[in-house]
Amino acid sequence: MIDCTVVGGGPAGLNATLVLGRARRNVVLVDSNEARNKITDASHGFITRDGIKPAEFRAIAHQEFSRYPTIQTLKDKVVEITKEKDGFLVKTEMKKQWTTRKVILATGVKEKFPNIPNLRDFYGTSIFNCPYCDGWEVRDQPLALFGMIDYTLHTAKILRNWSQDLVIFTNGEELTKSQAKEIQKNELRVETSPIRLLIGTEGKLQKIELENGKIISRVGGFVTPELVQASELGTRLGVKLNDTGGHHSDEVGKTKIHGLFVAGEASNVYPAQLIIAAASGAEAAMAVNVELTHEGILGSDK
Repeated sequence: MIDCTVVGGGPAGLNATLVLGRARRNVVLVDSNEARNKITDASHGFITRDGIKPAEFRAIAHQEFSRYPTIQTLKDKVVEITKEKDGFLVKTEMKKQWTTRKVILATGVKEKFPNIPNLRDFYGTSIFNCPYCDGWEVRDQPLALFGMIDYTLHTAKILRNWSQDLVIFTNGEELTKSQAKEIQKNELRVETSPIRLLIGTEGKLQKIELENGKIISRVGGFVTPELVQASELGTRLGVKLNDTGGHHSDEVGKTKIHGLFVAGEASNVYPAQLIIAAASGAEAAMAVNVELTHEGILGSDK
């Protein structure tokens, strides 16, 4: 029986796997390569890895795994996890299955974008969702903000640290009196007409065409998508979601299902940062190791 199966190969899953390998635990990392940030040109805010390409980040992690004989990695997708008496039965898309004492779900989230034509053509290149990740690269430039108004207002206030030239596009949603008052207070420009088209080349935004005929020049922007869990594996096992959309767990990712842990955005949806997700993976892995030790199961002698 495997000591622990880690589901998801983003920063949380990668770091959890590393910590477990170093603890001499037999661990399987299952990675379907569906990471949310793989469309991004570069990842930021991770010390010693600032500006790294997501694929390179993952490649370095897998190279580091080769030092530890108890780590296995599978390019596959977990489609079913069943609770058993002494652990779990894991089944994959490629018809593999095995039993495991513990599971760490590091399956992340997926984005639900506002209904804006061809938004995805620019997402990850000139339109982003996190000012802390990409604000520096578009500093002092004319920017657009899209998404749910209340959260977009919050983003606009934060984004003024990087640029004062901001336009909020509500895409046809009218402002409430309180929203209008807040926008006026913060001296923000707002366009409420629906968006007809985003204009640019090779992912670089240049202009925004509105249904009312206006064309507004912008060179980049930020969108506030709704973030939802990318996998139902946790909820199928009986774990409920918390108010922010993550799985209910304690401070180290332990859920109410014995042996099941969550890490990264599977645990806390916000803030969505690589370095925070990686730290969460390390915490969950250490908690798994402690639980196994208390159950009398020691690490491999490899």
